[in-house]
Amino acid sequence: MPPAISAPGTPSGTTPGPARSRLVVPVLAFCGMVVAVMQTLVVPLLPHVPALTGASAGAAGWLVTITLLTGAVFTPVLGRVGDMYGKRRVLLASLGVLTLGSVLCAVSSDIGVLITGRGLQGTALAVIPLGISIIRDELPAARILPSIALMSSTLGIGAAIGVPLAAVVTEKFDWHTMFWASAALGLIDLLLVLWIVPESAVRSPGRFDVPGTLGLTALLVGVLLAITQGSAWGWTSPRTLGLLGASVAVGLLWGWYELRTSSPIMDLRVSARPAVLLANIAALLIGFSFYANSLVTAQLVQEPTSTGYGLGASLVVSGLCLLPGGLSMVALSPLSARISATYGPRTALALGALVMTLGYVVRVFTSHSLWLIVAGATVVSCGTALAYSALPALVMRAVPVGETASANGLNTLMRSVGQACCSAVVTAVLAHLTFVAAGRTAPTLHAYLLIFVVAAGAALAALVVASFLPSDRPGRDAVRDGGPPGGTVAVSPPTRAARGNA
Repeated sequence: MPPAISAPGTPSGTTPGPARSRLVVPVLAFCGMVVAVMQTLVVPLLPHVPALTGASAGAAGWLVTITLLTGAVFTPVLGRVGDMYGKRRVLLASLGVLTLGSVLCAVSSDIGVLITGRGLQGTALAVIPLGISIIRDELPAARILPSIALMSSTLGIGAAIGVPLAAVVTEKFDWHTMFWASAALGLIDLLLVLWIVPESAVRSPGRFDVPGTLGLTALLVGVLLAITQGSAWGWTSPRTLGLLGASVAVGLLWGWYELRTSSPIMDLRVSARPAVLLANIAALLIGFSFYANSLVTAQLVQEPTSTGYGLGASLVVSGLCLLPGGLSMVALSPLSARISATYGPRTALALGALVMTLGYVVRVFTSHSLWLIVAGATVVSCGTALAYSALPALVMRAVPVGETASANGLNTLMRSVGQACCSAVVTAVLAHLTFVAAGRTAPTLHAYLLIFVVAAGAALAALVVASFLPSDRPGRDAVRDGGPPGGTVAVSPPTRAARGNA
């Protein structure tokens, strides 16, 4: 018999006192923002890494790529581990690894050590789905939607805030300072979680799926390496095509195994439900569209005035262009929760995708003025806040309560895949649509405008996907009651095995 599982919204485990219980959501949200800041921490530093470390520009690019790879691999895996062995326990381990990675980067200028440290930082991306799952397990039903809206938005909030903060530190202090600061923040997170956040009694019984984990790792690494390095290697090169072909083969074999094992690392039957599948497709498209805003804005305003469209802004000014968007995301997460509670998360997702589309339309026609660029970027961030806040509610209404962390881990993974695809598209477009201005090669204005059009198309596609999601009202009941309509809140290994053999 599987162990007893408490209903979501019912405090479980070692519940803190009333005063501390009110701090659970702020502490988890702070953890999420710190993790999101880590993802973009080195972006302003990248152009200077070769001079600072003696490494090549290609090696410097791995400071971003490695966090994407480790985050993609560990997010669904640690989500599953949290469902099985305790979400708070895995949350603490993730924050500990993040702190260790930050210290490694802070004490060295060797590119190999820096890449290793960044890889350790990337594993902490699992903090966000783990936090969402803890919120579902521990909070009263009335607080779940606004709390998960804030927690989900931290991924965008941290990214928007991290770039300007890192730019200021890079320009005013020794560059190791930002890694010491991130280590301090990681340690503060650890202490706050130990003090405030209770351990959930909700468990998903079964054994850990080692073969499935290895197969998922090989699949994700192969696909993401091909996507992130395809521009440098050549999209039709044997290395890129070989990786993609091998990934397809591994994916088919992995899927076959996962459908037949009693305790899979990822329940593909649950993931194939239309509500879950469509929510994950929407997450990929929203992640793509949002990341274009983060990648392109700072670079656009830094382009020299000799290009005819650039503003020649400093590193700090270009980073600050994203700050209003980050603050807007904080302010809008309660509104998104209210929309989800009143009209359903499908409506909130659709509205967010529509606002993002309109934001990019604004950007297409307002790329010569700093204030209009900031306005357009902020509109896109507002739409992202609405969409990101709705995604966990869409997932949770369709999965058993014992699989909340792993299901949200997969949804967060799909956002990361969307960001990887966006990075590849942006790199390819800016590298191929160029001209010579004042003796240097620079992207054309049309390159930037094309990126805005593609990002708008991704947001519009997410709007279409949202229209096919199931009706919202059952979703409201599912989030409140803790499971999919008519479903169960836990799936034991015998049930899943029997279902697989049917």
